[in-house]
Amino acid sequence: MGTVTVENLSLHFATGGATPVIALNNLSMTIPDKQFAVIVGPSGCGKSSLLDIIAGLRDPTTGDCRLDGKVIHGPAKERGMVFQNYSLFPWLTVLKNVEFGLSLQGKPQREITERARHYVNAVGLSSFENAYPNQLSGGMKQRVAIARSLANDPEVILMDEPFGALDSQTRVVMQQLLLGIWEKEHKTILFVTHDIDEALYLGEVVYVMSSRPGRIIDTIAVDFAHPRSYELSTEPAFVELKRRIQHNLHAEVHKALSTAA
Repeated sequence: MGTVTVENLSLHFATGGATPVIALNNLSMTIPDKQFAVIVGPSGCGKSSLLDIIAGLRDPTTGDCRLDGKVIHGPAKERGMVFQNYSLFPWLTVLKNVEFGLSLQGKPQREITERARHYVNAVGLSSFENAYPNQLSGGMKQRVAIARSLANDPEVILMDEPFGALDSQTRVVMQQLLLGIWEKEHKTILFVTHDIDEALYLGEVVYVMSSRPGRIIDTIAVDFAHPRSYELSTEPAFVELKRRIQHNLHAEVHKALSTAA
C-alpha cells in the first residue's frame, strides 16, 4: 500500500527575527495508493518543504503526515525521492548507483544485480550500465536517479521538479518515460513542478497551492485516459484545465507581490 495522508500540517521557520516565517499553514491532502498526484504553486509556497516532510527529512511544526495510517518519523525505504540535481555518486557506475540502495538492505548480490539491471533497462540505459555519471547527459543522469528509486521498491516516490533543469525536448522524453513506467508499476507518486502542461500531462490529480503560507486552494481531477500523448495539450478539456490553474496561480503570485511591496 502507499496512501499518504497529510492533516492540518503547518511549518514555521525561525529567521532570527521576532516573527517566524510560516511556510505551510493548516495544509491537508490525501494521496490514495497508486495515484499519480502533482503539486503546482508559486515559487516559495512550500512545495519542496512539503515533500521534505513526507520524505521524513523535516518535521512539521504542527499536524502530521502518515503513510498507510502510520505517522512518518524520519526517512525510510518505503519513501523514495528524486531530486532535480540527480544526486548520483560520481565514483560509481550507472549499475552500481542503481544497486546502492539495494546493497544496504543486505540482499544477495545476484538478486541486487538482477533487479538493478531490470530498472536500468526499463529507463533505456542498458548499454550505459558501466558508464560513470560524468559521461552521461542530464536526461540520462535523471533516468539513473529514477531507476535507483524504483529498484528500491518504495511504496511512494516523491519527485521535486526532477525535469526542471532539462531542455524542452529531453523533458518531453523524460515525461513520456516516467508516465510509461507508472502505467506499468503503479507506484504512488507525488510530483512537484512549475510547469502546468507537465502537471496535466502526468497527473491523475493536480493540487494547486497558494502563495506563502502554502495551503491547498484547488484540487483538480485529470480524467484523460491512458496511455496519454502530447496531443492532449490541444484538446479543449486540457486547455480549460490549464486556464483554471493559470487563473489560480496568477491571483496567488499577484497576492504575494502585493504583500511584499
